[in-house]
Order: sequence, then structure tokens, then C-alpha cells
Amino acid sequence: MLQNQEITSVESENNDNLYIVIPAYNEEMNIEKVAREWHEVVSKIGGESKLIIIDDGSKDNTYAKLQILAEELPYLYPMTKKNGGHGSTVLYGYQYALKENAAFTFQTDSDGQTLPSEFPAFWKQRHLHPAVIGFRSHRQDGFSRVFVTKILKFVLRLIFGIKVTDANTPYRLMSREILNKYVPRIPKDFNLSNVLLTVLMIDAKEDVLFLPITFRPRQGGTNSINFRRIVRIGRQAIKDFRQIRKSMKE
Repeated sequence: MLQNQEITSVESENNDNLYIVIPAYNEEMNIEKVAREWHEVVSKIGGESKLIIIDDGSKDNTYAKLQILAEELPYLYPMTKKNGGHGSTVLYGYQYALKENAAFTFQTDSDGQTLPSEFPAFWKQRHLHPAVIGFRSHRQDGFSRVFVTKILKFVLRLIFGIKVTDANTPYRLMSREILNKYVPRIPKDFNLSNVLLTVLMIDAKEDVLFLPITFRPRQGGTNSINFRRIVRIGRQAIKDFRQIRKSMKE
């Protein structure tokens, strides 16, 4: 649970509504705890804010659990869609938030690796920076994931000529204006939507603030991304990045 002083600090001062977007795939073991923790954040902001948890065609009871929870948690809006992967589900959530006129959109994941208690520091910056993105310091999610992040950092510098510590962090707060500017430029069903979103903002020299966050081990369930799939996604990403870079220069 958030401490009382932390809960107070996330309350809206100017009727700013917040949409928290969380993709979920086969997360029945984690989803209730994650939903309750982030619902507490949204409820303190209130107004037209929503906690959007998007079931990405799960094969377990993730969506069924969300539907039951929604009867108790008034700001929770469960959604479900055909399986398309993390990137396409995140993009789906961003597009929905824009359609619903969310003033601010925050994205995190459903595996319990991020902490709601660190959100207030991001919320305080919402009128100072159009995007506030976390970077995972002292990561606890395993060597393979850290290695992938390092490779991604190298690839982005090679292809786009930009240096960014952590382009794919699932802990980011963005204004409606900046999302509306860059989300339409992300290809449909793109595997690494957050990465490309970060690249576009940094390349355009947007005022992006990076803050350190805690990144714990997965809190339950099974990781749906294995090494073979990482390699496949990586190869496709390099191809896509080259095409995108070419279009950015035109």
C-alpha cells in the first residue's frame, strides 16, 4: 500500500485526469495485486481518470479476474483484444487514451516489477516536462534482460545516433500533446512501441526527463518472452528501425 503522504502527493491540483495503461498477458497470478495497487493511485487523482488494463488475448483467467475486480474498483476499466504482443497492446492503450481525451497517460506493466510508490515523483513533474520516463537502476530482472537493454542501447546509437540509457522502460508519464504528436507515427502493431516513442522524442529534442526507478523480479507467473523470441523481435526491430530512420530523413 502507498504511504499516506505519498497518496496525498498524487492528488490532482488542476483537475488533470490520468489514464494508466497496463497491458496484460497470462497474468492471473499477478493481476489482482497490480490492479489494486495502481487503482489506489488513480482513485486519489479522481475525476475522469481511469485505470485501463488491456488483456492481450490471454489463455488464462486474466480477463475474467479483471471483470470481477471492476465490480469493486470504480476506476478500473478492463479491456480485451486479440493477441498482438506487448508493443501493439501498449499502442492500443495510448490510442484509446487519446480518443478519450486523457490529459496525461502513464504506462507500466502487469508483472509487478514496478512500484506505485514511485509514481508521485513523476506526477509532480507533469507540468514541467511533457514526458517523464523511468530508467531501471539496480535491476533485479536477470542478466539476460539487462544484456538485451545494453544491446538495444547500442543499436539505437548506431542507427539513430542517439544515446539513451533505457528506451524501453515500462514506467512513463506523458502529456496528451506529446502522445498526440508521436503516436500516429508508430506503425500498426509495432513490437517495440515504447522504444520508438522514446527515439522519436529524443530525436526531436523534446524536453524528456529521465528518473531512476526500482525494477524488481517478476512477482509471479511465467515470463512470456524467451531468448529465441527476443532474437526474433530484435532482428525485425533492426530492420524496422532502419526503415523508420530512412523515412525520418526524407
